[in-house]
Amino acid sequence: MPEITFDDFLKADIRTGRVTRAEPFPEARKPAIKLWVDFGPEIGERKSSAQLTAHYTPKALVGRMVMCVVNFPPRQIGPVRSEVLILGVADDAGGVVLIAPDQDVAPGQRMM
Repeated sequence: MPEITFDDFLKADIRTGRVTRAEPFPEARKPAIKLWVDFGPEIGERKSSAQLTAHYTPKALVGRMVMCVVNFPPRQIGPVRSEVLILGVADDAGGVVLIAPDQDVAPGQRMM
């Protein structure tokens, strides 16, 4: 990967959010879950989908903190308009594991 500057890094607006609602997304080509994430009063609630079914159920996601890129343009994924990118890393089997703060923080906090 090419080196970037700190100013390049700051272009990605990565914020904490709390999942307020999650539902199965059977229309997706790969197994996925639809999520609604609250980023606090400045940004509000945004919708997304993520391939999280290897480790999470919709019910288990509600109330969880997540980290998301909030300044990507919206993207249409089947019938869902994805407004944020929920961040995660792949485990050895390719399942997505969420990236999240290890303590409870207010929704909308920017990653530093």
